[in-house]
Amino acid sequence: MSVSEDRTVQPSTTTAPVSGIADPAPLGLAAFALTTFLLSAANAGWMTKATGSAWLGYALAYGGFGQLLAGMWEFRNRNVFGATAFSTYGGFWIGLGLWALLVAPKAPSAGAAAHDIAWILLAFAIFNTYMLIMSTQVNMAVFLVFLTLELTEIILFIGNFAGSSGTVKFGGYVGVVTALVAWYASAAGVSNGIAGKLRFPVGRPLIS
Repeated sequence: MSVSEDRTVQPSTTTAPVSGIADPAPLGLAAFALTTFLLSAANAGWMTKATGSAWLGYALAYGGFGQLLAGMWEFRNRNVFGATAFSTYGGFWIGLGLWALLVAPKAPSAGAAAHDIAWILLAFAIFNTYMLIMSTQVNMAVFLVFLTLELTEIILFIGNFAGSSGTVKFGGYVGVVTALVAWYASAAGVSNGIAGKLRFPVGRPLIS
């Protein structure tokens, strides 16, 4: 997800990993972005002619398993930030998909299901908070991914606790922005990994 000389602390998106394998960060970011986009579009109320569950399969296969693989490869790269971020959010999507398949259909009410989601998002917002702080040492693109994600999670858990469809809808809009930022960071990683003439900037870290 960024570049650093200390591979045990920082993720990588702008140079090849020291282990000799391809940088898994662009894959992890792309998997996160696509699944976030699908769920956020549903939350924003854009999927009026769709089932609204297009995100579910991709939560398990791409946002979940794909990110988890990226996280495991980041462990191989001795990259603790990327490994922790991708593995955790891979687990988030797999867990959310399993919840939607196994738990939500048995919920006693829509309110109970909404409170489940609120508690899940609150827990991940706590995790995301310290990852957001650590991302200030990575680069601006990665920092913006975690910043917009933090806002998305906070807005959504407030909306689900309050039973406010308007707040959840707003959270969907912010989630779409999060997905776009993550897609940009992924594209930057690909462009820098190719090492061609076209390279997308990721910006300097806030704390260097």
